Amino acid sequence: MADGTINHHPLRTVSLEITVSVGRARPKIRDLLSMQENDILPLDRKMNDPVELYVGERLIAKGELQLLGETESGQLAVRLTEVISTVGDTN
Repeated sequence: MADGTINHHPLRTVSLEITVSVGRARPKIRDLLSMQENDILPLDRKMNDPVELYVGERLIAKGELQLLGETESGQLAVRLTEVISTVGDTN
């Protein structure tokens, strides 16, 4: 497609969901079944480790969690630190 055609492509206005992964937990089933409110579930990442951004199952970027705007709002955001290249990717 020529650059002008891409700018007017109808899919450019379609929204999609991005999942931000902060880590994974692997509890034993017995521990999961006994979990209660206020229990803590340890993750496999540290506080300052990068988070991963996915569209479906595809990793598209990595970044850092940040507070957006005023700190009182508590609104989270992600500052992208790496965008995964898809050049030549046929999957």
